[in-house]
Amino acid sequence: MTTRSSRSVSAVALLGDYPSTGLLGAHQAERFPMTGRDKGEQADAFIDFARANLEQGRKVTALYAKWNAETAERVIAFARGALLTDEIGQIALDISPLALSLVADQLSYMAPYLPSGVTAALAEELCGHVLAGAWLKRVNNLATIPITFKQHLGSYIPRTTFLAFNAPVKRVGRVKKRDPRPNLPNRPMDPVQVLVCRPDGHSLDEFNEQLTPALKAVSLNALPEQPLGPKYWGVRKYIEFVVFSAHPQALTSTPRAIRPSTCTWCRELVAGLLCPYCGGVNQPPVGRPPTRTADVPAPPTKSTGEHIRPAWVGAGRQGGPTGPQQPPQRGAAPQPPQGGRPGPPGGGHPSGPQAPVRPPGRPPNAAAPPHTSPTGPSST
Repeated sequence: MTTRSSRSVSAVALLGDYPSTGLLGAHQAERFPMTGRDKGEQADAFIDFARANLEQGRKVTALYAKWNAETAERVIAFARGALLTDEIGQIALDISPLALSLVADQLSYMAPYLPSGVTAALAEELCGHVLAGAWLKRVNNLATIPITFKQHLGSYIPRTTFLAFNAPVKRVGRVKKRDPRPNLPNRPMDPVQVLVCRPDGHSLDEFNEQLTPALKAVSLNALPEQPLGPKYWGVRKYIEFVVFSAHPQALTSTPRAIRPSTCTWCRELVAGLLCPYCGGVNQPPVGRPPTRTADVPAPPTKSTGEHIRPAWVGAGRQGGPTGPQQPPQRGAAPQPPQGGRPGPPGGGHPSGPQAPVRPPGRPPNAAAPPHTSPTGPSST
């Protein structure tokens, strides 16, 4: 293996049949559908692309779908062996076809200005800055996003609509009362644009009447259907969408969330435990990276739509939601915390039997006083 260049820029390739969105014009990732009669024909075009970029001093960052990875991983391994290089990095993203196509073009747009290791780490970060999903009538064949048994049965109820999200979180929810706002995990920074694709003849009327106003989008662009869309969503009729911010700083500010470190083997700036190029194991930097400006909120409750507050927030702090905690008085028996676990039956101590409590003023070895009834001494 060669480690000819370090901290160089990279060229971005997208392995699979994912047509470009055309949003960034000429700044788009190189596509390789990997079609051919045998494995050699499937990898020839990518090998030529990798060889040309390596000769010019650029590394290659290859993106592919995690849910459709078999052929892509085989082609990358074939190219690394044929060119005897470890400068071809592989990044698997678990997002839908339209979102993968957009993220690949965004990454290709920024790749000339960033070290190749930062470019590879930025691919996962960009997935957290878009809202990607689909408008579905059935989810019973959806295998890429977890669903509940209730949602599976709901697919057989007429006039049922589901909103399924794969970025920034994986979530499926049923649209109730024609109001999709409680289903939205977040909303990108204004101004918001929307890309949609659907099979030929499938109407966008319901989508435009319900979801577009909830997103407050300034534009909506309809694209042809992604070839691998039915495989990902498990249905033939669907509306796939990607919501993203068109703010000038929305894309350029994402590298600030990356905390890179130098790879101990190839000396490339990388983020994470494994180097995507040489595969070396590294120690991630200590500390937390800067938080993003648009974090994903907690899922809404069923009744009011308010965010759920964890029970442990504020517990044990002075002046918390239950008021300041007063220290126990001297000589008083300790009281269990409110809502705590009850003690063992019979009032025993959880750690074992304890010494009996002696009344005040009684000597240690004095005999116990005779028992008397409340009405006087016994007649016997």
